[in-house]
Amino acid sequence: MEYKNIKFEKNNGVGILTIDRPKALNALNFETVSELNACIECIEKDQDVKVLVITGGGNKSFVAGADIKEMSTKNPVEGRIFGKAGQDVFTRIENLPQPVIAAVNGFALGGGCELACACDFRYASDNAKFGQPEVGLGITPGFGGTQRLPRVVGRGYGKELIFRANVINAEEAYRIGLVNKVVPQDQLMEEVFKVANQIAGNAKVAVQLSKAAINRGINCDVVTGISYEDEVFALCFSTEDQKEGMAAFIEKRDKHFTGR
Repeated sequence: MEYKNIKFEKNNGVGILTIDRPKALNALNFETVSELNACIECIEKDQDVKVLVITGGGNKSFVAGADIKEMSTKNPVEGRIFGKAGQDVFTRIENLPQPVIAAVNGFALGGGCELACACDFRYASDNAKFGQPEVGLGITPGFGGTQRLPRVVGRGYGKELIFRANVINAEEAYRIGLVNKVVPQDQLMEEVFKVANQIAGNAKVAVQLSKAAINRGINCDVVTGISYEDEVFALCFSTEDQKEGMAAFIEKRDKHFTGR
C-alpha cells in the first residue's frame, strides 16, 4: 500500500514504521492517523514482523503532536471523531501481538508523547523532548494521554506533566521512567535495532504471549492476572519452539526457533 505521510519497511523480522511529515515536525493530522491505522492493521496480520519500531522522519521530531492548525477549526462533533480515531489506532498499537519499541528522535509532544506511551517501551535520543501541552491550548489530551501516561510514570508525575503543560528533556524522562534508555542521537537507531533483533531472536509465540499476559494483568487484580499467566505458560508447551529451546539448552547448542 502507498502512503503519503508514513513509511514502512521490514528488515530480518523487524518492522520500521516512520511518521514522515518532517516539514510539519511529523504532526498527526487526520490523514496521517488514518494511514497509521491502515498500516497497523497490516502489521497485525504479518507473520514476518516479530518486532515493530516506530520513529519519526528527519532529525528533529518523533511526533510534535496532533496538527493544531487542522484541529483549530473543529467543532465538538469533529473533535470527537478525530480524538476517537487517534485513540483507536493507539490502542491498536498497544494491543499488537508484536512488541513495539518507540525510537524517540526529537520532539514527542501531545500526540507524540501519547504515541510513545502506546508502545511497549521507549528509547530516546539525547535531544528528545517530552510533554503534554494540551491544557495550554484549551483542551485535554485526547489520544489516551490521561490514561497511559500516569500508568507509565505514576500518577503524580503524570498529573504534573499534564497539568503544567511543560516540556521535559530526555534525561528527566529517563529519571521518571518514561524512557528506558537515552543515547546520542546518531546512535539511537543502531541501539534500538540491537534490542529489536535480540527480541526477534527469541521464541515468537512466547514473546507474544508474554506481552498479552502483561497487558491483561496490568488492568486486573493480581490473582486474575496470574490465572491468565498459567494459561499462556501451559500453551507454550504446545509449540515447536518450546521443544527446540529446551533441547538446545540441555544439549548446550545454539537454538533455532521457527516461530511455531
